[in-house]
Amino acid sequence: MASTRKRLEALTAGLSIPEPTPAAAPTAHAIIAPPASLPGVAAAHAVETRFPPAQTSSLAPRTGPGQMLAFRGQMQAVEGELAALRDRLRQHDGSTPTRKLDPAIIRASRWANRHSASFETAEFAGLKADIEQAGGNVQPILVRPVAGEPGQYELVFGHRRHRACLDLGIPVLAAIWLDELGDIELFTAMDRENRERSDLSAYEQGVMYQRALDEQLFPTQRQLAEKVGRSHTWVRKALMVAQLPSAVVECFRSPLEIQHRHAEQLNAALDKDRRSVLKRAEKVRGLKLAPAAVVARLLGLDVTAKPEKLAIQSDGKTVGACVRAADGTVTLTLLPGAVSELASDALLKSMAETLQKVRLLG
Repeated sequence: MASTRKRLEALTAGLSIPEPTPAAAPTAHAIIAPPASLPGVAAAHAVETRFPPAQTSSLAPRTGPGQMLAFRGQMQAVEGELAALRDRLRQHDGSTPTRKLDPAIIRASRWANRHSASFETAEFAGLKADIEQAGGNVQPILVRPVAGEPGQYELVFGHRRHRACLDLGIPVLAAIWLDELGDIELFTAMDRENRERSDLSAYEQGVMYQRALDEQLFPTQRQLAEKVGRSHTWVRKALMVAQLPSAVVECFRSPLEIQHRHAEQLNAALDKDRRSVLKRAEKVRGLKLAPAAVVARLLGLDVTAKPEKLAIQSDGKTVGACVRAADGTVTLTLLPGAVSELASDALLKSMAETLQKVRLLG
């Protein structure tokens, strides 16, 4: 170390730092003029190149070794800052950028699986009210850029959140998928998100699968099932709902009410006597019956069965009854005192749970 210091002192013994000129203002540039002999360039057109000002101090070292030590200290500070920035960047590795987008520049996917009736339900109205109260969607939707159309995006999933923001006229929070995302990957991502949220009806699921097969996204049902991670039986049941004749689907108040078990019963009847089922459908259509009553009428079964009765319970106590008639009419009856003794939230929750049981049974 001592010998190195002596060699540096010997090499820089004649060096000194000139005294700063008091009148000179700090400058951060040098002017470089092009050679006058350069063809096509006028000597009067000088090129000004700016450089960052050197860090100076009233205590700047005056010897060569001192300057080198000062320079080394500056380099260490810069390296430390770069290391901190690299650590901050690593925290975002693998993340997908999100930003607020105008919902009008986002189009539905060709595999869009939402029926128009899903935007007319109480659940969607509640979702839209929550988004409006929060000032936007908290859970971002996922989009991918449209190839060849800068500034345009295609939905991967989040159709209801997108529609809610579109109706409200507010920006939608979106995660933008920047890597390559083909149709098969988009389809499986949409199916997985719907499965996790459990808010897609059997009819919408079946239509989504049927469209994928019709457009040759998957050559067979089995390959579709393998790609989306579902059993072949599950895919077959979903397709049975989508394959019901339109005359039968129109007998329901909404396609969203059709369950897998309904489709199995109706498809079996269609295979056995299609003409009779479609003839009954002409009489049932427009009656606005409950799903169970629709299926019974289409199957030609006796609909004079006894009404179904379910107890409305709150905290283990019966507070009323729910009766569903053979034609699908549902009547709720509350016991005396239930309204005054129970909190309104608890009572409404109990009634909603009972109605959900009725829906599942129907």
